[in-house]
Amino acid sequence: MKKILIVTILAAGVLGACTKNISELNNNPKAPENAPGEGLFSNAQKAFTDIMTTPNVNQNIFELIVQFWAETTYPQESQYDLGERNIPQNWWTILYRDVIKDYDQAKVLIRQETALTTEDQKIKANKLAIAEICEVYAYSVVLNTFGNIPYTEALNPDNTTPKFDDAKTVYYALLDSLDASLAQLDPNYESFGSNDLIYGGDVAKWIKFANSLKLDLGLLIADADPAKAKTVVEAAAPNVFQSNSDNAVFQYLSAPPNVNPIWTNLVQSNRNDFVPAKTLIDTMNALNDPRRPFYFTLDPNGNYSGGIPGAGNTYANFSHTSDMTKAPDFPSIWLDDAQVEFDLAEAVERGFNVGGTAQSHYNKAITASIEYWGGTSTDALAYLAQPSVNYLTAPGNWKHKIGIQSWIALYLRGWQAWTQWRKLDYPALQKAANALTDIPVRYTYPINEQTLNKANYDAASQAIGGDDVTTKLFWDKY
Repeated sequence: MKKILIVTILAAGVLGACTKNISELNNNPKAPENAPGEGLFSNAQKAFTDIMTTPNVNQNIFELIVQFWAETTYPQESQYDLGERNIPQNWWTILYRDVIKDYDQAKVLIRQETALTTEDQKIKANKLAIAEICEVYAYSVVLNTFGNIPYTEALNPDNTTPKFDDAKTVYYALLDSLDASLAQLDPNYESFGSNDLIYGGDVAKWIKFANSLKLDLGLLIADADPAKAKTVVEAAAPNVFQSNSDNAVFQYLSAPPNVNPIWTNLVQSNRNDFVPAKTLIDTMNALNDPRRPFYFTLDPNGNYSGGIPGAGNTYANFSHTSDMTKAPDFPSIWLDDAQVEFDLAEAVERGFNVGGTAQSHYNKAITASIEYWGGTSTDALAYLAQPSVNYLTAPGNWKHKIGIQSWIALYLRGWQAWTQWRKLDYPALQKAANALTDIPVRYTYPINEQTLNKANYDAASQAIGGDDVTTKLFWDKY
């Protein structure tokens, strides 16, 4: 992280019609015309982590949608108002322009590097494969937020009105790209070294990450295409994360500009816009969850309490997110062992051959989460022994059990929690007070696409069943 090269580069035409006045981005006198591919790769990793982590309501409101947090003075975003702050546009633009385009350009520059020896060629191949894996992850986030998206024409600077590709077709192409990248990785050779801000260039770790991502993406289509999901999941399962030591974690630093955006928005800004949501805290209180002191502070009465989603809540009356989570160097997780183990538990319940039992994977998932947050194995055993948590006695079907516990474990990873909730339909969230709509299951398309790329926008909207927050994506069958 200390060696990160922050490249100030805005690529013209990255999104086609995805930003206003995009022609102004063609020339930037302060930016280098040619940047090292490794630097662009680092920049994309940080930009991706920032947008997935930030609680800035202009960009990312998933903590509010999944009711991890509630708002205080200004509750509009908790009520699913996406338009006032142009949230879909900002999410879309940052992911395409600052993340996907940088990964793509990094690959272009790395391909141009001279590699004369076998070792150099292997290192170059590893770099290209890792950049592709990261780009696949970023594309999957855009797709699983909106549905049909620009893909085959998205990065052509000469095409300002890119077509929207069918989401299912793109999704399967992303899975193919993951497989191709996995086949290219060779753990006997180096890659990005310190320019890789997740694994420090450890290719063996990236192999586990790519398989874990493949597992997660495979399960997401299990209701829509169980045969394809089974093939994908069973191929990935033998090579996924085994412990928290495999977690894909971005370590922020203690001083700007490389700090966690939670600190930037909650501490540096000196704002009190959020409190933990009653939905999450009441659930954890009922389960005597040992992660509460790591997630939250106590309220003035010495209890854990949360505000009502969608209502205006008084900041001083409730618990707050913990000091640990507001530290400038608090790390951000891309993917972790707990999520993988919950996925494996789900795979067993779906009849996929991944080894183990649903209960054993469920137990491992909860234990991994508790230990990662600072609890002990003893804490985990006591928690799992409760009838309300024990897999054999906890209420509800397997979707309910895994849904509740994975939601708790995904705290501060709002987009991932939202996606898991859409897949499993648990916890049974109720829409926020004064909500403008039902709980969103997708973002509406950005306003720039509606106005500057109207023909393709209209076609995409019709293809998915309407550009509404309640329109389900192709994999969301229930």
